[in-house]
Amino acid sequence: MKQGLSLRVSQHLALTPQLQQSIRLLQLSTLELSQEVEQMLDDNPFLERTAEEAAREEFGLDTADAPAPRDDEFAVGSIAGSADGTGTSTSSDSEAAAADAPTESLADSEPDWGGDGTVDMVPDDSEWGGDAPARANNLGNDERADATELARSQESLQSFLHRQALSLRLNDTDRAALRFLIESLNDDGYLEDSLPALASGLAGDDNDQFDDLVHHFQMALGLLQSLEPVGVGARDLGECLAIQVKALARPDESEDERQVRKVAIAICKLPMELLARRDFKRLATLTRSSEELVRGAMQLIARLEPKPGRRFVDVERNVVVPDVIVTRTGRGASLKFRVMLNPDVMPRLRVHDIYAGALKAHKGEGSQALSQRLQEARWFIKNIQQRFDTILRVSNAIVERQKNFFVHGELAMRPLVLREIADELGLHESTISRVTTAKYMATPYGTVELKYFFGSALGTETGGNASSTAVRALIKQFVTSENIKKPLSDSQISDMLKEQGIECARRTVAKYREALRIAPANLRKAL
Repeated sequence: MKQGLSLRVSQHLALTPQLQQSIRLLQLSTLELSQEVEQMLDDNPFLERTAEEAAREEFGLDTADAPAPRDDEFAVGSIAGSADGTGTSTSSDSEAAAADAPTESLADSEPDWGGDGTVDMVPDDSEWGGDAPARANNLGNDERADATELARSQESLQSFLHRQALSLRLNDTDRAALRFLIESLNDDGYLEDSLPALASGLAGDDNDQFDDLVHHFQMALGLLQSLEPVGVGARDLGECLAIQVKALARPDESEDERQVRKVAIAICKLPMELLARRDFKRLATLTRSSEELVRGAMQLIARLEPKPGRRFVDVERNVVVPDVIVTRTGRGASLKFRVMLNPDVMPRLRVHDIYAGALKAHKGEGSQALSQRLQEARWFIKNIQQRFDTILRVSNAIVERQKNFFVHGELAMRPLVLREIADELGLHESTISRVTTAKYMATPYGTVELKYFFGSALGTETGGNASSTAVRALIKQFVTSENIKKPLSDSQISDMLKEQGIECARRTVAKYREALRIAPANLRKAL
């Protein structure tokens, strides 16, 4: 075989470093973006925070080569106009992402409710190169109350128990044992590890010390279970409920009440599966009591708190900070919805002017690496703004298509799929998927994930379609208004939906009910 050389010309799409970063930032949640910003602030000396406010600027990759004045400020901030972006990170979607980015512009898509003035000034679209100017961030009003700061002020379960322990007269050893048990509790207030396991971890191979620690832990456990909230320090659910039942004893209680408590304690010592199934006959046999007493005991147990530490759980971990805020403006025929980004989630960043100026004035050996870091900082700021631009643009399209939801609630939700928004905005479906994942919108009906507005369609008798979200809301409404003594079965709910003109099989009803965390009919039945 003869060797030879040949030339071949071909075209292909490639993801530049800037586009890869834009895609990655787009799919991050608010918390992940905050961590990414902190990491970039630590790694890049040219990047710094700023408290200054600047005029809103809009950017599009199609104008990435446009020159920009040196002294203007770059804002990643309060955006009330339309937005743009890109998104994909998998190899199968790279072609779509690369095709989305270079051709999108923001100049001609301002919403009806108005926006700030825009100036097209963007960095040079090179491999982190060029002399694009540093820009500042705009976050909005700094005096807004921060929900996470308020959450941090909540007292923890451990602190609450330590305060109570201060009033107990204990020697140093017992006090240390009690403190150790308090610190070993989980968020629900349970002691997950056994006392021998805790003692073994401290004593090691010393048997005498092990026995002594177990003894002190047993003493401390009795003290711990006497503290508030009642039920704290239990090793399992049955023990937790039993402690709470015992605490309900009163000197003036009647004989019937005492018998009910006695049966309730006996039930708590049995496997919890029997309690969950509400097998009254089986429970009556095992506790050697009547079904009437068992029913009374079950009603008593139903009023107890299965997780004593629930109210002390750090609220900060449960706080959902919305990325987009939707508010109503006007009434009646003039009713409109204003969509704006939450300024509290947008970081304020700018390029350090002193470092940037020093680098420009003293270019020499080693300046190429520093210049790359400088441009990397500029592109990072620009890509953050583009991320929020895309979120706002998608949110505008969602609000426009789901206006009935914002007026009447989830029962008026219409079917919507990613393809509809992608076609309307000229983006790829993967871009819409990344924008709507882990991003939240504050609506008049609560804060929901953007994915909440997307739902499959179920056929109706009239030939139309009903959103699966609306069907779930209707199921929830049926269950809420049902007779608790005769709860609705999945088949009955399916028949009721058919009466509403919605074709929904029993298995589909069961799937939606489980998604709503609604118990089956036999577990919803009143005692």
